[in-house]
Amino acid sequence: MANTETALKEAMTSIDGAIGVALVDYTSGMALGHLGGGKELDLSVASAGNTDVVRAKMRTMEQLGLKDTIEDILITLGGQYHLIRLMKGRDNTGLFLYLALDKTRANLAMARRQLARIEDALEV
Repeated sequence: MANTETALKEAMTSIDGAIGVALVDYTSGMALGHLGGGKELDLSVASAGNTDVVRAKMRTMEQLGLKDTIEDILITLGGQYHLIRLMKGRDNTGLFLYLALDKTRANLAMARRQLARIEDALEV
């Protein structure tokens, strides 16, 4: 089992094209930890903004009567992928992993797979 810091470091080093990663509590919109980012990507702002995305999708699913769960949400920009992976598990309700990728260097399928593996090993 990995702690938050270890999991974030693994995401940044093992996922090709990673720009920044954060573990976010979508009940508060606060990042519990983040790594990377910089001038091009303020992870605190991104964490809060992506909280709104998660909440909106959950509200829409409820209004539609969908009895399913969100695995991940992908936002494709001109030069980046933004991947939001909701955490499953016993005590992880209300948390998601957020990963920003450089589109020219990333393999999206592999990034999704690696982020799922990191999620499985993460102990919060």
